[in-house]
Amino acid sequence: MWRVASEGELKLIGSLVSLLSRLDKKLDFILERQESEEYHTSPKEASCKIVKDDKEANRPLPNKGDHGLGNEKFKPVVPWPHVEGVEVDLESIRRKNKAKNELNHHGVDNKQQNIIQRQYLTFKPQTFVYPDPVLRPGVLGNFEPKEPEPHGVVGGPGEEAKPYVLGPDYKESVQASIKEFGFNMVASDMISLDRSVNDLRQEECKYWHYDDNLLTSSVVIVFHNEGWSTLMRTVHSVIKRTPRKYLAEIVLIDDFSNKAHLQERLDDYIKQWNGLVKVFRNERREGLIQARSIGAQKAKLGQVLVYLDAHCEVGINWYAPLIAPISKDRTTCTVPLIDVIDGNTFKIVPQGGGDEDGFARGAWDWSMLWKRVPLTKREKESRKTKTEPYRSPAMAGGLFAIERDFFFELGLYDPGLQIWGGENFEISYKIWQCGGKLLFVPCSRVGHIYRLQGWQGNPPPVYVGSSPTLKNYVRVVEVWWDEYKDYFYASRPETKALPYGDISELKKFREDHNCKSFKWFMEEIAYDITSYYPLPPKNVDWGEIRGFETSYCIDSMGHTNGGFVELGPCHRMGGNQLFRINEANQLMQYDQCLTKGPDGSKIMITHCNQNEFKEWQFFKNLHRFTHIPSGKCLDRSEVLHQVFISECDSSKATQKWEMNNILSV
Repeated sequence: MWRVASEGELKLIGSLVSLLSRLDKKLDFILERQESEEYHTSPKEASCKIVKDDKEANRPLPNKGDHGLGNEKFKPVVPWPHVEGVEVDLESIRRKNKAKNELNHHGVDNKQQNIIQRQYLTFKPQTFVYPDPVLRPGVLGNFEPKEPEPHGVVGGPGEEAKPYVLGPDYKESVQASIKEFGFNMVASDMISLDRSVNDLRQEECKYWHYDDNLLTSSVVIVFHNEGWSTLMRTVHSVIKRTPRKYLAEIVLIDDFSNKAHLQERLDDYIKQWNGLVKVFRNERREGLIQARSIGAQKAKLGQVLVYLDAHCEVGINWYAPLIAPISKDRTTCTVPLIDVIDGNTFKIVPQGGGDEDGFARGAWDWSMLWKRVPLTKREKESRKTKTEPYRSPAMAGGLFAIERDFFFELGLYDPGLQIWGGENFEISYKIWQCGGKLLFVPCSRVGHIYRLQGWQGNPPPVYVGSSPTLKNYVRVVEVWWDEYKDYFYASRPETKALPYGDISELKKFREDHNCKSFKWFMEEIAYDITSYYPLPPKNVDWGEIRGFETSYCIDSMGHTNGGFVELGPCHRMGGNQLFRINEANQLMQYDQCLTKGPDGSKIMITHCNQNEFKEWQFFKNLHRFTHIPSGKCLDRSEVLHQVFISECDSSKATQKWEMNNILSV
């Protein structure tokens, strides 16, 4: 727990550190002798071998000064055959050692037992001798800049993260750049790559003091056809605001880009950093998820992997607060507070939502859409100061830091997840349920550009197939949600029949590592989710709501929390035309309900909870939806494309409907 130290305590800590340093040298000598006896045993003498390379199997453990991370001779056991460089067959190890471990455990030689234990990852936190950060009010923190941040260009556009607004003469070129890249690249290209940013942190953040012995990091950035200046500003900001002694490398993973500026020009540009920045190019489009796993394999120098999206700007003194919790406990994953960079003007502002301080926890609804909920009273009371890190059930996924070996021990991302979507939940559940923890760090802030409307997107390659995101969701809930997966299928009934591939290896991983149940996770970590997103009732029926014997369907038109539904041609692709009616008499799409609008007739769609808008009953045999409060029936106008309620009339064809759940997802 982080706390505020007195002057007397600081002097005492200094004396203890000096004493520990002397003891540490003696301990290193003892450890070296033990390692030479235990870890230079041949594979034959050890009687079990899990790594193909004999030299790899006999490498010594790192000394204490390396914290188990910095020694290049040490390589962790990786329990996944899809991870490059090390092949491990856990099943053969289990078969080979099961009898010995269970029946003759008492007779196993101590040295041999140590070797066996080290081959089975336990996810027990390996805490280092790392002092807690100390808050000293009024005394500027040791990682804080002593002078205001210099401008990239004095008085230049966008400095201090102020908005840069272009005139009407640029309208066409701006729209073209938004279509191609998702941002106003015209404005971005006019803003310095080294521009100064505003400081959005709480004032208290400036007075935290961190131990100098922080872990080093490899910053991994994945990109596909990214705009030049947004990508390079990400790189420049990391170099500008990260203490050089901790920045081991910046690893760029080019996910099969075909833009000219990302080829030879990029190779030439990064030469100015003399190897600090590296680029690796995928031979085919892998998608964001698997490209991040590739990035973990290519990043070999840092003790921590820091993932950033390709359109970010790190904030002032972002590094120390983010890495300190990991330096203390290797099974901690940290996430900075993510600010919003306007994709049009490049102004940086805090993200909306959260509590009175803007602090929020990562969450989801039962259709697996990402949500943010206010920081709970329980989490606030567990901290002594407002700016200490706090627990979050989930991360957004694009920006986080994790100790490299721990990420490998977790198996990186599920290799069956494709392109984008669901990976943020998978890694969050895996961390929490398998013994780690996920913290949001208020004093580490990173700005992120969100794509603007009008972007053409980056369609997945043809080999991926349809609905990769939905398939990802199914894989995640099938592996991690246990009995709670029924609530996902209630919210996303169209996914029930989706093929999601083999997950036996993932389930075996859970079992082998005694990962906790999702029920434990919901009760202990994500205890506040159901107060915002109640468990959904069972469905009575679901599918497209089609006018009986017509080709017209009700369409939400993409409206969220307000807006009238309309009638449009049925496309059988789900999405805006997919609805469900549940046992609570709610007619829903995701977390929204259909209800009558202000005029008392036309039907609108709006956000709802489990206790709202219990208004509908579907009589399947009569092909009729009845609006319970008014006693009227659901009706339509195919000429005006309107959907409304009117007096029930069994002779009216426009009041007859069918719910068709045969969809092409």
